[in-house]
Amino acid sequence: MLDTANHPLDDPNADPVAIAALAAADIARLTGVDHHDIAVTLGSGWGKAAEIIGETVATVPATEVTGFSKPALEGHVGTLRSIRTPGGKNVLVIGARTHYYENHGVRRVVHSVRTAAATGAKIMVLTNGAGGIRESWKPGQPVLISDHINLTADSPLEGATFVDLTDLYSTRLRDIARTVDATLDDGVYTQFRGPHYETPAEVQMTKRMGGDIVGMSTALEAIAAREAGMEILGFSLITNLAAGIQQTPLSHAEVIEAGREAEPVISALLARVIEAL
Repeated sequence: MLDTANHPLDDPNADPVAIAALAAADIARLTGVDHHDIAVTLGSGWGKAAEIIGETVATVPATEVTGFSKPALEGHVGTLRSIRTPGGKNVLVIGARTHYYENHGVRRVVHSVRTAAATGAKIMVLTNGAGGIRESWKPGQPVLISDHINLTADSPLEGATFVDLTDLYSTRLRDIARTVDATLDDGVYTQFRGPHYETPAEVQMTKRMGGDIVGMSTALEAIAAREAGMEILGFSLITNLAAGIQQTPLSHAEVIEAGREAEPVISALLARVIEAL
């Protein structure tokens, strides 16, 4: 287990890709599975998908894997799970997301994604609970992510690393998701730094910039996944309408409750999409 006071990713001279390789070796040792085909990060409201994707081969506390810490947020289970789908794919399910607002640095935020790539996964599925800007959307509605706006003023890329993000969220994978549910809408996700919710003025700014969804995760992870050569599918669960669109105050309790109510439906959807990938 790691001493979080002396975290390997906090050393500025450390190679985060090499640390991800160590984490992947830990996962192979602890699960007995030496290769994963797909990785899934389960955000708020998506947790039950892990129970129905397929047969659980092994579940590992994230803190037993190099570079991972205990999640700070309710709704994240703090485990890594290796699952075999009915079609024979190995899926790494990440229930241990580090959020940017925890102030551990962007390396820790994207460590799970880099680790997933190091296990061999070629597809990264990123899910989250988020606020919706479009008034036609309802709490409990799943939405595909078509693009993102990164308002963290940060990047997981280090040095002179130039990565094309033109088609960051795969059109091919979104098309596959729509073969499972043709009614899925899509929108542009905007990552704010958090942990405070956005003001109504910030939501209106986001709308004018072309954003449809506001949240505090995902964009930085997607950039790291692209750098690692992964194909990315993003899902947001609309847990509430964003500030100023929704007329009542926002609260994390509301987000958790909306996630609990929607969880059975969206988890079944996600399981079917993963089997179709």
